[in-house]
Amino acid sequence: MTLVAGIDLGGTAINYTFLDPAGRFLFDDLCEFPARATEGPAICLKQIQDGLHVAARRAGVAFENIVSIGLDTPGPASAAGVLSQRGSTNFVHPDWASFDLCAGLSAQLGRPVTYLNDGNAAALWGHYKMCGAREGTTITAVIGTGLGGGIVIDGRVVAGRLGFGGELGHVLVPYERLAELHEVVPVCNCGRIGDLESICSLTAIERTLLPAFLRRFPDHLLAAEPDMRSAARRVRGMADQGDAMCRAIFAVQAKVLGLFFDMMINVFDPDVLLVGGGALEASASFQEWFLNEIRSAMPAQREEQTRIRLRVMPNGDTASARGAALQASAAIC
Repeated sequence: MTLVAGIDLGGTAINYTFLDPAGRFLFDDLCEFPARATEGPAICLKQIQDGLHVAARRAGVAFENIVSIGLDTPGPASAAGVLSQRGSTNFVHPDWASFDLCAGLSAQLGRPVTYLNDGNAAALWGHYKMCGAREGTTITAVIGTGLGGGIVIDGRVVAGRLGFGGELGHVLVPYERLAELHEVVPVCNCGRIGDLESICSLTAIERTLLPAFLRRFPDHLLAAEPDMRSAARRVRGMADQGDAMCRAIFAVQAKVLGLFFDMMINVFDPDVLLVGGGALEASASFQEWFLNEIRSAMPAQREEQTRIRLRVMPNGDTASARGAALQASAAIC
C-alpha cells in the first residue's frame, strides 16, 4: 500500500500524518514530537527523518511504502519551499535564511517533497472539508503563536508570484477603530504596526494585549505571574472558564477578525470563513461565543453577505499536516 506523509513543522512541535490511496488518514489525533527547528536545518531535518520512522511504526506501516512527502512550516517562504532571506519567523537559527526546504528534506528522506506554509496547508484542509471537490472559495485565519491563514479557490491555494500570497497575518487592519486599542501600538514580529498578527496571536497577547489589560485590571490573578509568556498561555483557558478580563482580550481579537473578514468578503466573495488554531482549542460554548463576537463586529453588509458561513477549522491542530498531505497527493496525480 502506497502512502503519502504530511509533516507539519512548527517552531515548537512536529506533527505527522499519513494518507492512504483511499483518501483515509491513518491518525485521528496528533502524532506529535517536540521540534528542534531552533537548532538549525542540519539537526532539524535529521529529527524529521527519525520522527517519520517512529510515526510509521505507530501507524503500523512500512517506511518503504511512503512515496511522497507534503511539508508545511511557518513562513515566509516561496511557493517552492525556499525560506525568506531572513529565514522563518519562528525558527530563529541563522542557517535557515534562504534555506531550500524541499530540496533539503528530499535529500534527507529520498522522497519527493511538496511545500505549503502552515497557514495555507490548514486552509487547504479546511477547504477540502467545507467544499470537497466542488467549486468554492474559502478564507482561513489560524491563530497560534503568530497568525497564519490562506485563501483557497476551487481547491487551489492562492500562492501568488513569489509564494507570499495568502499571508493574511500581515494584512493591515483598522485597529484604531477599537476603543480598547487606543492606548497601544501593536507591533508584529515582521516590523509592521497594526497587522492582523500583531493583535490576533499568542505573541500579541504576551507583548501587547495582556500588559495593556493588566494596567486596567491590576488586581487580576495574572498580575502576580512573574513571566508574561507563561501568563499569556493561561489567557485562553481562563477565557474559556468565563474570566472577565481574559474574555475581554479575546473579544478584542474577535472584533479585529470581524473587520478583517469584512475586507475579505468584499474582495473575494467567499463561500466560507474559517477560524482555527490554538486559540480555538477550547469548549464548544467558547467557540460559539468567539464566532458570534466576530460576526457582530463585521460592519453592516448586504443581506446576501450575511449568509456567508463562519466556521471553526475542522480537526484542530492536525489540519496543517492533513493539508500538506493533500498537496503532496495531488502532485502525484
